Amino acid sequence: MPSAPVAQREPELPGQTVVVIGGSSGIGLETARRARAEGADVIITGRDHERLQAAATEVGARSTAAFDATDPEALERFFETLPQQVDHLMVTAGSQYYATLAEMDFARARSVLDEHLLVPLYIGRDAAGRVRPGGTLLFMTGTDARRPAPGNAIAAVQAAALPALIANLAVELAPVRVNLIAAGFVDTPLSASLLGGELDKRRDQLRATLPIRRVVEPADVAALAVQIMTNTALTGATYDIDGGQQIVPAAGG
Repeated sequence: MPSAPVAQREPELPGQTVVVIGGSSGIGLETARRARAEGADVIITGRDHERLQAAATEVGARSTAAFDATDPEALERFFETLPQQVDHLMVTAGSQYYATLAEMDFARARSVLDEHLLVPLYIGRDAAGRVRPGGTLLFMTGTDARRPAPGNAIAAVQAAALPALIANLAVELAPVRVNLIAAGFVDTPLSASLLGGELDKRRDQLRATLPIRRVVEPADVAALAVQIMTNTALTGATYDIDGGQQIVPAAGG
């Protein structure tokens, strides 16, 4: 008996344009790849020109721009050069800083806080006339505010503050939709650089303790990002993706 034909799913972003700031690696690159697979044209940015070009070739990006997203003037120039209105813009660019008070470099701490708390404001200002009504501005943060620990102060401050900032941007920039993804550990090059020799140990710990019994991957975040882009009822909200880490009792708790 012949098998029934498999129904072909329609792409979710046909003919749309998705910009990923920080799209040359990790979550940003995976989101660009997912958006492209869903029928979108993608524009990706990054700091490293060579790595950016390699990523653009890999995903078939329409164009690229190499600049530092923490530079307000560079951001403004980038938005001025966009060829037309875009549909969605995701920001994954940004570093993270963990240090105890005794070891803290306060200049670096201030720089990281500026990066996470002021860059969304710059982007909101510059993107206001470039993202179509009903389109999406999508930002990222972490989950460090939920479990205080030595060395987590700076990461916790930005994670706690961003949901309020994004909710306010959603009101001010409406009908453009503004949302936030709060990710736990994601197995990315950034995680590898932060953990160094402890990376495999952390992976094993998460596989043993997370309810999903695996580590969250960039593709998981990319799938959520595209879902937020396509669901036009979503704005002003924060969406967790941590494999259930927040419901696992803390060690010793």
